[in-house]
Amino acid sequence: MNNPPAIIDYLHWKDEYKSILKSFRDKKIIYSFSGGKDSSLALDFMLRAGKDFSFDFESHAAAFPVHRYKDTETKRLGDYWKKRGVDIIWHDSLGSDEQIRNRKNPCDPCQKIRKNLLKTIVEKGAYYLNDLVLIVNYSLWDIVGYSIEHILSDLFSSSKEIKGTKKSKRFIETAQRFYPLLRMREGYTVFRPLIKYNGSDILFTLREAGIPILSIPCDYRDFRPKKLLEGYYEKMGLHFDYKSVFDFAREALDLPDISSYESMKKERYLADIF
Repeated sequence: MNNPPAIIDYLHWKDEYKSILKSFRDKKIIYSFSGGKDSSLALDFMLRAGKDFSFDFESHAAAFPVHRYKDTETKRLGDYWKKRGVDIIWHDSLGSDEQIRNRKNPCDPCQKIRKNLLKTIVEKGAYYLNDLVLIVNYSLWDIVGYSIEHILSDLFSSSKEIKGTKKSKRFIETAQRFYPLLRMREGYTVFRPLIKYNGSDILFTLREAGIPILSIPCDYRDFRPKKLLEGYYEKMGLHFDYKSVFDFAREALDLPDISSYESMKKERYLADIF
């Protein structure tokens, strides 16, 4: 549906997730910040919700790939959030871009590096799992992109290289992001604050609020189908409905049930799926 972008109202968002946000008091919350549009608006909302529901959180950022996170960029974003009371913990010792530059798909090792960082943060923190909340950021545009990627790469493709185990692993990884909240078997929680919102609305809300985002595009963004598709959504003014997308994925794409994720052991989920 072709609609102009609209501001995402914090009060409406807070009301929808009130029961979740109320449960965060006295929890150990780790917020994954990238500086992109999704994590920047979600950080704004979480900061405001923390005041409304009396909870705090740590904000961690993987400064990788390096070419995106120049010192001037991290300082600009860090200074803004520090003025608002958030000290971003920048992890900038993850190696150089050379380790991914000549790979067939640089995004695969890049994502692995970022996942390993979060896994390390959780393990070194020695947190009680019952108190742990992991906040990660994806939008409705992301899961629409995952749906199209699955249809084209898995269901329609005749490539033997794509079919089989590799296909199944990719779909299992992306499909779990359709769920805003996962309550894992070992007690910890995974929350995706903006999964029901369109990317155009997120960006419009940021601009209206004057919230800065990372300004250096990734050299490898064309390797990610969802990023290519975002350009099409923007050009055509497309606006999606979360329930319609979710229902389609469940009925037509055989979206795995939420229980298949919530029952996973921490070692497998954080290392392979998250």
